[in-house]
Amino acid sequence: MKLLTYNFLTSKCIRGVKVGYPLKLNIVEKKVVSSDFNSEFISRMIPRLDWEAIKLAATHVGADLPATLPEDIASDTETLQKLHHVLMEVDVVEGTLECPETGRVFPISDGIPNMLLNEDEV
Repeated sequence: MKLLTYNFLTSKCIRGVKVGYPLKLNIVEKKVVSSDFNSEFISRMIPRLDWEAIKLAATHVGADLPATLPEDIASDTETLQKLHHVLMEVDVVEGTLECPETGRVFPISDGIPNMLLNEDEV
């Protein structure tokens, strides 16, 4: 699972959950897969990102992003490259995602997060 995907996952469909975001990320196994840097793509994704959640995920993979989103990020190539690495090159192979409100754990197996709910959770 790429961390770009992680940015969009939520557990708010669980009964009683109001926000369900950001999910707590626990990485057991990850791999880094090189991909071509596309500054335009990363720049266009920035408005859709929750900076705090991505920054937290970056710390889990050993990357260092600025505390706040730079205002001139489109011209900040170094930060765009770091963001590209975090969002596009880090694959979580095994791990878990945990709902911040209920503690419900969703497994990540072979890079695929299993967000299926039990009947009594809907």
